[in-house]
Amino acid sequence: MAEFDILVTGGTLPDGRVADIGTRGDRIAAVGDLAGSTAGRLIDATGDLVSPPFVDPHFHLDATLSYGTPRINASGTLLEGIALWGELKAQATVDEMVDRALAYCDWAVSMGLLAIRSHVDTCDDSLKGVQALLEVRERVKPYLDLQLVAFPQDGFFRDPTARDNTLRALDMGVDVVGGIPHFERTMEAGRDSVRALCEIAAERGLLVDMHCDETDDPLSRHVETLAHETRRLGLQGRVAGSHLTSMHSMDNYYVSKLLPLMAEAELAAIPNPLINIVLQGRHDTYPKRRGLTRVKEMQAHGIRVGWGQDCVRDPWYSLGTADMLDVAFMGLHVAQMTAPDEMRRCFDMVTVENAKILHLDDYGLHEGAMASLVVLDAGDPVEAIRLRPDRLAVIARGRVVAETARNDSRLTLEGRPARVRRRHRAGAPEGTGRG
Repeated sequence: MAEFDILVTGGTLPDGRVADIGTRGDRIAAVGDLAGSTAGRLIDATGDLVSPPFVDPHFHLDATLSYGTPRINASGTLLEGIALWGELKAQATVDEMVDRALAYCDWAVSMGLLAIRSHVDTCDDSLKGVQALLEVRERVKPYLDLQLVAFPQDGFFRDPTARDNTLRALDMGVDVVGGIPHFERTMEAGRDSVRALCEIAAERGLLVDMHCDETDDPLSRHVETLAHETRRLGLQGRVAGSHLTSMHSMDNYYVSKLLPLMAEAELAAIPNPLINIVLQGRHDTYPKRRGLTRVKEMQAHGIRVGWGQDCVRDPWYSLGTADMLDVAFMGLHVAQMTAPDEMRRCFDMVTVENAKILHLDDYGLHEGAMASLVVLDAGDPVEAIRLRPDRLAVIARGRVVAETARNDSRLTLEGRPARVRRRHRAGAPEGTGRG
């Protein structure tokens, strides 16, 4: 009879298997039928979905929870958001950035989001954001993986301090090389920035994650340069292009050439549906573009695609809850991924696919993986996206870090059920729910 620190019993895994999961220390020790085992903490997940943690591959922790400071983005555009961030970062302090970022990480943990890749602005001689997020990374390390991207927000060449400060940030311990080629003053300067930043990553042995072609302009084609530089420098599998919204406006013939190039370079793509559906298409009347890259077409070419959150309550986006299922829900709708296998894939895009983009090698629900998982009040991945349900338990590195009581609604209607859970099993009487 085995003994575990934590034993989660009867859960339904994302692939449909029903299994118990036992943990010892910070690792999953066993997965399967563990009947008769004992544990210091028992969690009954019968009928509930047990998932590996949610992962966000694209966020901005230095700006989060700052909405309304020093003013609101009146036009709702990307460019006004960048200008507004320039005003905000001039007055923000390191302590304030730390406090906001830690508050967001609390939200994230409560939602089972236990790995985040955050871009941090390096166009600032004081590097306040870098100082703040390095401190935050250390403080959340016991329960949340925080990966930082050196991001020259105002342009690697456009801002005269960006190159030196980006290199300083990497020297300070920032993990990933970022960029924003479409914000340089010319297309040529944008291409040059992609080349220079990829060379820095190759020299230092780092990953690359570049804001790329976040525009409605179909002639913004820096992802082509990113694919070329990735292959030239041997960076295959280590590079991601974030946003890629210009692809929604590109000529189909050009895209038919571009997608194989991206696949050959083993690029990953990180669309951010909540934010780009709000920011893009602002100059359109009708028809109005959706603001999302060509997700299904990229996946059909074998390109890894993961959904990103991007922003919560900041100069670019006024809403957000740190729930990656909100992101998957919006992405499913905008990308029209409504077939059953496509909806399940959307769940994978906020869990296992994003973990692969971040190179989280000890991630998953298998023996030897990190003992981090989420119990959700849903029966399967599609139901989880539909409901965005309560996280009944969140385990991080072998420790229960968040719990939520099952929150059924109660009815007082004659002849109707006493409770409503909104969970639905085909063929079950309406209102009976599941479990």
